Amino acid sequence: MVHNLSEEKLKDLKLKANKIRKLVIEELSEAKSGHSAGSLGMADIFSAFYFHILDHNPKNPNYEERDRLILSNGHICPVRYAAMALSGYFPLEELKTLRKFGSRLQGHPHRTSLPGTETTSGPLGEGLSQGIGIALTANLDNKKYHTYVIASDGEHEEGNTWEAAMFAGKNKLSNLTLIIDRNNIQIDGNTEKVMPLEPLKEKYLSFNWNVIEVDGNDIEEFIFAIENALSEKSKPTVIIAQTVPGKGVSFMENDYLWHGKAPNQEETEKALLELNAIERKLNA
Repeated sequence: MVHNLSEEKLKDLKLKANKIRKLVIEELSEAKSGHSAGSLGMADIFSAFYFHILDHNPKNPNYEERDRLILSNGHICPVRYAAMALSGYFPLEELKTLRKFGSRLQGHPHRTSLPGTETTSGPLGEGLSQGIGIALTANLDNKKYHTYVIASDGEHEEGNTWEAAMFAGKNKLSNLTLIIDRNNIQIDGNTEKVMPLEPLKEKYLSFNWNVIEVDGNDIEEFIFAIENALSEKSKPTVIIAQTVPGKGVSFMENDYLWHGKAPNQEETEKALLELNAIERKLNA
């Protein structure tokens, strides 16, 4: 259940988010490639999902009544892999195989290789349409599970995202929640310089969506937003989550150059020192 968020539970979620960030750094360092900024920025949201929000079972990842979590911006899969491993889907040691030949942990999630990933991603902008299909199926089959889609702000430059948004609003898919990682960066720079998205909230409102804006690095605020989404019974919900790309690692934060860059050994050690300091502070 989403509710009943105690202080002890909130602290645990923050510690898990920090652990996820450490695992992301280790994954990317071992792989020597991948996406750092978005993965670190979304650690709080993935901690909230895998350890508090989702109805899921790592030991039975395909059971029928599970909630569905679709990762449209699949390039930030290191954060999803870290959260999945930490919650018991596969051994933590497997994270070291990220992006290696024969690994289940490729640079984008591959559904048939790794149970629990729900969809295969690659081209940006497809995740919302995939989530709509799953949500429609749930309604047709009278299933109670909820479908969540995580998407980037940059992929909102793709036209098929807006076709999907119109369709979901028209069909009042209240069993669908979209989370936009509004970190304001993409591989070429700031989103508002590359292709302005604002006014983003008003666009979704015009398509008949329930719109919530939150600090995506505030776990408690995000969980309350999910409660709001689950209580909405007449339209789909979009949560525009303002996040800090590279969150927790000072030299990566808000720097678009880390969008698709992995840390070298020196940078890895420096990043882990900072994250270990955050862990000590949380435990103090």
